Amino acid sequence: MTADPPTAPTAFAGLHRSGPPLLLPTAWDHASARLFAAQGFTAIGTTSLGVAAAAGLPDGTASTRDETLRLALTLGAEPFLLSVDAEGGFSDDPQEVGEFARELAAVGAVGINLEDGLGPSARHAEKIAAVGSAAPGLFVNARTDTYWLGDGEGTVRRLAAYVEAGADGVFVPGLTDPATIAALAADLDGVPLNILYAPHGPSVAHLADLGVRRISLGSLPYRRALGAAVEAVVGIRAGRAPQGAMPSYDEVREPAGGAPG
Repeated sequence: MTADPPTAPTAFAGLHRSGPPLLLPTAWDHASARLFAAQGFTAIGTTSLGVAAAAGLPDGTASTRDETLRLALTLGAEPFLLSVDAEGGFSDDPQEVGEFARELAAVGAVGINLEDGLGPSARHAEKIAAVGSAAPGLFVNARTDTYWLGDGEGTVRRLAAYVEAGADGVFVPGLTDPATIAALAADLDGVPLNILYAPHGPSVAHLADLGVRRISLGSLPYRRALGAAVEAVVGIRAGRAPQGAMPSYDEVREPAGGAPG
């Protein structure tokens, strides 16, 4: 008798527990997600900055709930594991955050990233608990912005509260000091630590050695794509041919399913 294959949420959680750290590329639309998946990435995240900027809205202001859910609906049926950056859950009401998480799970997402924005840790813990109740099995990556927006004070206390509330993993963007990362990973006693990759910080291999279990790319791919686009058009204006890798028209059209344009 053979064992049943793992469910998608279980498979996603497993990527945080064994093997190399989960390197999570972050998409902002259907084409970017499918092109990342074509490179062998079995799990794809989303970037709230990319989603917001593409819609002409500010990031981090709880204004992209509909756009985020629409993207999740588009990507949730794809053959990769989808984790959604949901800012702070798009509400201060834990029950509304839980309902949003339930909607994400219903369209095929297996993970959610929730940031505290340095707001009250008790309120963020309530959001995490509400997500666990409304969408059991959805991997909750609880982010604290103590380094992203502050000086790191209160990091351990906040993470402990989030884990107690039911977080499956914790995320500390802005932290790049190797010694501090290693100490935090050890203090978490097996709870997966997520670090945001920084070009000036430790490499992926070094982060693995420090005990990091998930490495996110945040808005970096989106900003790099914008930079390459600007560089190309400015270069063409100056008489230079575009350089660097570029997907073909057909490679982009196929996953996007669009008409010639």
